[in-house]
Amino acid sequence: MTHRYTPQEIETFTQAVLNDGYCLLSDHFSPATLKNWQEAFKPLLEEHIAREGSLRNRGAARYYVTLPFDAPFADPSIYEDADILAIVERLVGEDAVMCQLATDTPLLGSDYQDVHRDTLPLFPETDRETPPYQLAVNFPLVDVTLENGPLEITRGTHMMSKTEGLRRMESGDVKLEPIPMKLGDVMIRDVRGLHRGTPNHTEIPRPMVVIGYSRRWLFRPEVSIQVPRAALDTLSQRARQLLRFNPVVESLDNKPEAEVYQTFAY
Repeated sequence: MTHRYTPQEIETFTQAVLNDGYCLLSDHFSPATLKNWQEAFKPLLEEHIAREGSLRNRGAARYYVTLPFDAPFADPSIYEDADILAIVERLVGEDAVMCQLATDTPLLGSDYQDVHRDTLPLFPETDRETPPYQLAVNFPLVDVTLENGPLEITRGTHMMSKTEGLRRMESGDVKLEPIPMKLGDVMIRDVRGLHRGTPNHTEIPRPMVVIGYSRRWLFRPEVSIQVPRAALDTLSQRARQLLRFNPVVESLDNKPEAEVYQTFAY
């Protein structure tokens, strides 16, 4: 797969994640590809709401849905994108693993989430943060506007404790910033940055895909990708390397009764 960006541009994106906690790649993915994802996602969301809607573990009218590692979502042009992986590897190592393929979707009636991080610090007793160890690659399946629930994120709070980040928010030193995104835009973020979901005031769901990449030694059993055994022979060597720690299953038909990833805010 070819690179769209120069090595200097890749380094600029990497430094943005290191300094601000995230970077944005504009018009990166094909809108036509993502529209296919959107159509395939609609019945998955409906099924999820019917099966698990009462749990509301992401807040009112907001749903976390794991995507099956199958067409159209098992798309190497997305999860093996050369530029994204170049940034990922600079941040969490050349032996990084792909550990998550899912969506977050607020509907009409959703609300502001509490400000949170997506992971605990590695060494909370030190009150000091480490280099990155877990990243979220986010991209929407519709345009994200101020009306339909943009992510709000703070710059630089990934490198301080949550207590310090909240203190700086209260003092006005840092602030939550909404991030509108067009279909095709991609955000790469350090999951420690303080952020929150916001209400969707429209009647159209706002799915945001998350592909998780982490350092090889980080194991969070609540997130994983079930890889069908029949798909193994079709994977590139790089894909096998990225997915090497995920469970291999005979079939994707046996779905759990509920999402395992319930505790998400730290």
